[in-house]
Amino acid sequence: MSEAPSHPPTSSFAPLRQKVFAVLWAATIIGNIGSFMRDVASAWLVTDLSGAPAAVALVQAAATLPIFLLAIPAGVLSDILDRRKFLIAIQVLLGCVSLCLMALASLGQLSVPALVGLTFLGGVGAALMAPTWQAIVPELVGKADLKSAVALNSLGINISRAIGPALGGLILAALGAGFTYGADVLSYVIVIGALVWWRRPQGADDALSERFAGAFRAGLRYAKASRELHVVLLRAAIFFACASAVWALLPLVARNLLGGGAGFYGILLGAVGAGAIGGAVLLPRLRARLDADGLLLLSAVVTAAVMAALTRGPPQWLALLILLLLGAAWIVALTTLNGVAQAILPNWVRGRALAVYLTVFNGAMTAGSLGWGAVAEAAGIRGTLLIGAGALLVAGFVMHRIKLPAGEADLAPSNHWPEPLVAAEIANDRGPVLILIEYSVPQADREAFLRAINALSVERRRDGAYGWGVTEDTADPGKLVEWFMVSSWAEHLRQHRRVSKADADLQSEVRRFHVGEAGPVVRHFLHVDPLHPHPVPSGREMES
Repeated sequence: MSEAPSHPPTSSFAPLRQKVFAVLWAATIIGNIGSFMRDVASAWLVTDLSGAPAAVALVQAAATLPIFLLAIPAGVLSDILDRRKFLIAIQVLLGCVSLCLMALASLGQLSVPALVGLTFLGGVGAALMAPTWQAIVPELVGKADLKSAVALNSLGINISRAIGPALGGLILAALGAGFTYGADVLSYVIVIGALVWWRRPQGADDALSERFAGAFRAGLRYAKASRELHVVLLRAAIFFACASAVWALLPLVARNLLGGGAGFYGILLGAVGAGAIGGAVLLPRLRARLDADGLLLLSAVVTAAVMAALTRGPPQWLALLILLLLGAAWIVALTTLNGVAQAILPNWVRGRALAVYLTVFNGAMTAGSLGWGAVAEAAGIRGTLLIGAGALLVAGFVMHRIKLPAGEADLAPSNHWPEPLVAAEIANDRGPVLILIEYSVPQADREAFLRAINALSVERRRDGAYGWGVTEDTADPGKLVEWFMVSSWAEHLRQHRRVSKADADLQSEVRRFHVGEAGPVVRHFLHVDPLHPHPVPSGREMES
């Protein structure tokens, strides 16, 4: 789920003046309403087909497992395919899934294995679609309206969450599952129509455009090297694994503890959506009093309290009020973690790194759903909710000691690296490339230099290096050479584009220890195959 904005002032609606954005925004809301209606029908039908908690949790897991498995490949595909055509194909897939569910439900042939399998296919479509929808927003509005457009998308998700489950529950109760799935099919027709109407401009070819395998490796390499991202992923994994208990068991809570039917279950989920909108409205006030760590702890405490309160089997009207609190706490946690993740990521890897975040989020939800379903088989619904509440409360206070990154670094491209000097044109696929940077460092500054360059090594690895080190000249220990390896010449040229202003500050900190009239000497060496030698370009540049 994307970050939810506070109640937007008039200027926040400026992106809706862009016709294409307005049409796709409205179509997305309709499509999401249909998806929530489908999910309500599936979650409720499984309680009819099998009342076992493990079966209910399995359907929940089938919806989130594909996002865990496919989020990163989906993020890469969104960068290398025509996004409009890709989205249309995904909508066709999702429409076919709901069409099959409609046919099986109408004929009375729907079984738990069929429901799980089709739910999994629907999750595949959702996994492929999520990063692509986010990626097209900058194409639909100008830079000045980008933040408002992202906020409107988040508001649209919560509008859909407030309407879809309640509407789906009402249709399910009044007309049956076949009609509910049919309404979802109609929503995909509307979305496909909007995408067909959109005439997306063709982008210019870029000789340095990444291919799937290389882009995939670059995204994983960045995620592996980013210590700040590691903190966000850890905090997200722990929070969502513990909090997933309430989502995995909510259909059984509605039926067994609250005595409700399909319509009431849909209204419960609608209350969660309404609570999320309310939480988004309150969020600016909460941010004025609490930092990101405080907001996440508050979310953990409120969610744990909701889980404990549901074990008491409160009256239905009170349960609706309690679920409002759950929605508010959930959106505060999601917004906080997603906002921190966005703040620490540069644009060149944003989609892929956010896909890693989505992988962890959905992996935690999937594992949590399966785990809590198994616990419920032994401890019952009430016992499992109490265990989950206790685990979330303890984890919230323990993880509060591991502080989230501030996300204040300037990650805009610095473009301060000069172009490498070469003797002849180099094919982009030549590689690997060895880069050597020679520093002259006084003995008195050696220890401080090594500390500074060790910090710089993280940036080198994040931006594309797969090997890094520092060596010294045996004849002159004052000459220190930083080296790093890059897979290809094209990947090194991409490094030039990826260096941020914050990274440039790190490099300046390292260079201040260098003595001499000229700057550090940079050399590039290309791999040579002795059996198939290339003309070897050589050159050097003075790093500015």
